[in-house]
Amino acid sequence: MSEMIIRPTMKFIYMGYTVVFLIVVALGVATMRMQWPPWIPSPWQPWIPWLPALLLLWPLKRHLRNRLTKMTILDDRLRYETGLLSRTTRTILISRVQDLTVHQRVGQRIFGVGDLSIETAGEASRLTISEIDRPQEIADHINELSQRKPSKEQLT
Repeated sequence: MSEMIIRPTMKFIYMGYTVVFLIVVALGVATMRMQWPPWIPSPWQPWIPWLPALLLLWPLKRHLRNRLTKMTILDDRLRYETGLLSRTTRTILISRVQDLTVHQRVGQRIFGVGDLSIETAGEASRLTISEIDRPQEIADHINELSQRKPSKEQLT
């Protein structure tokens, strides 16, 4: 049984880290050149050393949420897991997959990522995994697996 693990892309998170790094470097250069930048009011100046840590919270939060979301594609089922302390696992039989939808906004198309929605027979809800790399390839792979006839091993 081969398995494929899919996680949301890290591209946007790496961009967030880069933006935070550039802001911190720019503030560091401005601070070194002017001692304290005159446009920052005096009561706020003690907070400047904490600014990099506060800015870093944004990509760190997204990074953690990203790493705690995983979809595993097995030969006969999909398993979608989220959470750290409180874990949620949803298992879908591939044979019950009825609809696969890939949605890509303009920015996502530029970077080759998108959202994959999976709808199954007998359920009103839709499972969506956001911002994954190569979403159309993954949708095609799931579709191939769902079209396959079950083997004797899977039936028993």
